[in-house]
Amino acid sequence: MPKVLISDKMDPKAAQIFRERGVEVDEITGKTPEELAAIIGDYDGLAIRSSTKVTQAILNAATNLKVVGRAGIGVDNVDIPAASAKGVVVMNTPFGNSITTAEHAIALMFALARQLPEADASTQAGKWEKNRFMGVELTSKTLGLIGAGNIGSIVADRARGLRMKVIAFDPFLTPERAIEMGVEKVELDQLLARADFITLHTPLTDSTRNILSAENLAKTKKGVRIINCARGGLIDEAALKNALDSGHVAGAALDVFVTEPAKESPLFGTPNFVSTPHLGASTSEAQVNVAIQVAEQMADYLVSGGVTNALNMPSLSAEEAPRLKPYMALAEKLGSLVGQLAHGALKSIAIEVEGAAAELNQKPITGAVLAGLMRVHSDTVNMVNAPYLAKERGLDVREVRHEREGDYHTLVRVTVKTEAGDRSVAGTLFGNEAPRLVELFGIKVEADLAGNMLYVVNEDAPGFIGRIGSLLGEEGVNIGTFHLGRRDAGGEAVLLLSVDDPVSNELVAKVRALPGVRMAMALRF
Repeated sequence: MPKVLISDKMDPKAAQIFRERGVEVDEITGKTPEELAAIIGDYDGLAIRSSTKVTQAILNAATNLKVVGRAGIGVDNVDIPAASAKGVVVMNTPFGNSITTAEHAIALMFALARQLPEADASTQAGKWEKNRFMGVELTSKTLGLIGAGNIGSIVADRARGLRMKVIAFDPFLTPERAIEMGVEKVELDQLLARADFITLHTPLTDSTRNILSAENLAKTKKGVRIINCARGGLIDEAALKNALDSGHVAGAALDVFVTEPAKESPLFGTPNFVSTPHLGASTSEAQVNVAIQVAEQMADYLVSGGVTNALNMPSLSAEEAPRLKPYMALAEKLGSLVGQLAHGALKSIAIEVEGAAAELNQKPITGAVLAGLMRVHSDTVNMVNAPYLAKERGLDVREVRHEREGDYHTLVRVTVKTEAGDRSVAGTLFGNEAPRLVELFGIKVEADLAGNMLYVVNEDAPGFIGRIGSLLGEEGVNIGTFHLGRRDAGGEAVLLLSVDDPVSNELVAKVRALPGVRMAMALRF
């Protein structure tokens, strides 16, 4: 019989579900890391919340551990690479607290609109400052959503019930899904200029970090009120402090901070600033939901091998895994490439397979493409939850299997349709295991996709390679590999360079300034 340890305080229903599913369970909470390491070897599963830290040392001691389940979305307290190396599946429950978090955002919006915390403190101090607290109505105001996924869509629904106009910025939100949600899809600059209230519901990634920077805060409508119940780091806190002090931002409410626990912050004490200690998921209902979900997911895996919401494991059978592994690596790289290069909102994506790839289970290949594509904008996406996230955002996903014989023994092609047109990339496997790009936007090119890369579109003319080589040499950039392709002599050419270090924005700007360059971008795999 599988055996699970619940090491953090969790709703009793979790233990009840484990027992009902034929899993032995112990509830032992409050242990030190040393005490946990001493007992973890007896268990097949570990169910945690945020207190237990699943470190390399714990995993080394966990000789029988097969799965770690986090009752909640954040897995910062789990060393996922170390767990993967040990063959331990890491699961979370990303949707169990969605309503609770959305309601907290709405609550903070009301608190800002009517200055409730300050009015409460003033009244309880016996001041009765009735004329000091002049609030604003939410009715007819414009709410700007940055992120229109699961939680954002719930906030939109509640805001529409309050008779607010809702506009949304989300690269994965299709026009059809926007209509279904009753929101207007806009670009970020439009949202900043129009919104009376802005609420953030996006993960923290390289592309969303400081999305409300000093520069973007300056683009907002004077008198805007800002709410963040998503992740610390989405807002430049020092810039927000300055915007509050100047009066450009009328109010801000944060449930999350760059550093947590937030024992001190330049924002504390600022007029019209409301803060809560990361309470987004803190309701009794949410804690019951995530406890039930984590127990069900872990029990399914331990008893029958079913995988749900795993962060480090695709949905695969034991027989398929070895053969599919190199194809999934290729598919994820192609998805990442097209996600980094495609501009404009994504409308649809087609994953085509031919040759040997057409004989395989296509679902894991599709999941890998979507994971690579959406990881550009999300830090929690993986091959298991990527198809769900794509469907949630209304992204039309097509799978096409070709029986025809092509130029390669196996081929995977990924085509995305955007507002700027179609973008297509294709790849194959060398030696049945090494992923290789063979076509980029209709141009034949052979290239590895690995590490830090520089992508350049240029006019095919004499002297260009010398110019870019000289520039990179002057900048101290060491070239690993150099791949070229072109449509026609003297026409459009593409260049993919792998380099030893991350490509800076400054270097990209210098490459763009070279004669003949039409486009330059940094890529990362």
